[in-house]
Amino acid sequence: MHTPIKPLTPKEIAKEIKLLNPKKSPGSDLVTAKMLKELPRKGIVMLTYIFNAIIRLGYWPKRLKTAQIIMINKPGKEPTEVSSYRPISLLSIVSKLLEKLVLHRLNEDLPPENWIPEHQFGFRQKHSTVQQVHRITHTINEAFEKKQYCSGIFLDISQAFDKVWYPGLIYKIKCILPTAYFTILKSYLSERKFQTKVNEEKSDYFPINSGVPQGSVLGPLLYVLYTSDIPMAQNLIIGTFADDTAILSCHENPQIASNKIQNYLTNLQQWLEKWKIKVNESKSAHITFTLRKETCPAVTINNVQIPQTQTVRYLGLHLDSKLTWKQHITKKKKQVEIKTRELQWLIGRKSRVSLENKILIYKAVIKPTWEYGIELWGCASKSNIQIIQRCQSKILRQIADAPWYVTNHTIHTDLQVPIVQEVIGKKANTHHIVINNHPNLIIEQLTEPVINKRLKKRWPSELI
Repeated sequence: MHTPIKPLTPKEIAKEIKLLNPKKSPGSDLVTAKMLKELPRKGIVMLTYIFNAIIRLGYWPKRLKTAQIIMINKPGKEPTEVSSYRPISLLSIVSKLLEKLVLHRLNEDLPPENWIPEHQFGFRQKHSTVQQVHRITHTINEAFEKKQYCSGIFLDISQAFDKVWYPGLIYKIKCILPTAYFTILKSYLSERKFQTKVNEEKSDYFPINSGVPQGSVLGPLLYVLYTSDIPMAQNLIIGTFADDTAILSCHENPQIASNKIQNYLTNLQQWLEKWKIKVNESKSAHITFTLRKETCPAVTINNVQIPQTQTVRYLGLHLDSKLTWKQHITKKKKQVEIKTRELQWLIGRKSRVSLENKILIYKAVIKPTWEYGIELWGCASKSNIQIIQRCQSKILRQIADAPWYVTNHTIHTDLQVPIVQEVIGKKANTHHIVINNHPNLIIEQLTEPVINKRLKKRWPSELI
């Protein structure tokens, strides 16, 4: 006898319906979120009966497993070229509602920390990209303090979500999850189909034989489950956020640092082949984090050398070999300048938009561009921090249409916009509080004080 999934209640379903985005496009069943929000009490009760029957029988209706693919033309791309289009999968909103409810039950019955490896931060509550990058930079800073070389590998998984091997995924679901969830998820994954829609024309239906459902609620979780048994290794740091994988090896001898990575990659390749996961070697990166001139020897995966680089982009942050953050800040400066030019007609000196709305546009559109990850890149030198500060001062001067003799300090004060250094302090303090009380011990360890520092380089914990 296996333990059944606890039945859903009308109250739970009504709560989830309220959270649905009314602007989301419907799937092939044409049921919109707005329709569900208009359901009377009796309708929600009937929906509860249907959902509970699906869960009890372990059968996901075929109508809820159909994806409708629409093609979106990429900006600036030639519309006559096939590669100029991005496929978007539209799934049934009713199905996604049920997926959310099943996911809630799964988290209650089997908390993620019981089966998701501690280094996997993707699609987990209280885990973020910034926290994962903090783990990576913490390891690099420790290596700098110990005069070590840190050999880092950042893997690119080819079509990670689209190429998941169904038999392997179903096998892992059976091994990891309770029987009731295995039954319903096996039905959820089997006999899925898609059709392509262009204007009002629709193609025939075609079977989907691999991959987790694009745009689904359960898809990301299923991918994390599929890769949950990725090989581990002593004396290596592994960081994963869904399919974004980083592997670090530190040692006083650069040859040994690379040897440890190479041994792990050889073992990893066997696991990748077993579960039919393909690494894109040319898009992966190998970087040596060191304050010295010498670099770690090259490493290979699948007998292909991983390209060596001086800068790598991981989870939206650019890490250079000396962890100065100069490359990251320079790139953010360019992005801010591009967005400012695009919004010039709204926030420029000649714009008739009110001052309040100009500031709102800056805070909502431009500021987040450079603010992301500031809890970490705030460790950069004062001269690098000033690059972003000058950008902000220039934009605020335009917004306020301030004459040349008004100081930047006055503009910031009058507009009630904090300077960059104040943002660093506030964000760092919030970040420190969150990780200090974190349920994942490998994150909580990041709050330990740095004792007997050899270098002047600042650590995130010192930004408070």
